[in-house]
Amino acid sequence: MKLSALPKTWLIDLDGTILAHNAHLSGTDRLLPGVRALWDQFAPEDQIILMTARDPYYEQATRRFLDANGLRYDRLLFGLPVGERILINDRKPSGLATAIAVNLRRDEGPGRVDVIRDPAL
Repeated sequence: MKLSALPKTWLIDLDGTILAHNAHLSGTDRLLPGVRALWDQFAPEDQIILMTARDPYYEQATRRFLDANGLRYDRLLFGLPVGERILINDRKPSGLATAIAVNLRRDEGPGRVDVIRDPAL
């Protein structure tokens, strides 16, 4: 994925994307392949917003798991609907597309998400 050098906002779902789908129900959350490599690609000025349909009942345990695994985030949203997540944004006057979506196969992990920051964009 070729991106500009500008700071980013990352909107990332939890279950089936970075954590095994519904593993929290048995108390056995686990990171999926490629999660740490993806986090290593985030710039310090990037914002990371995690979102989930998990019931807010699981918020403290989820936060403890993420913190114990060194996954930084700026916001964590619970109790979202289970349907589509739709991002609507404007295109910059330069033509830079500011809305990008990546759909992963459930529980495959983000191992094939490579970020290239291109200052020319």
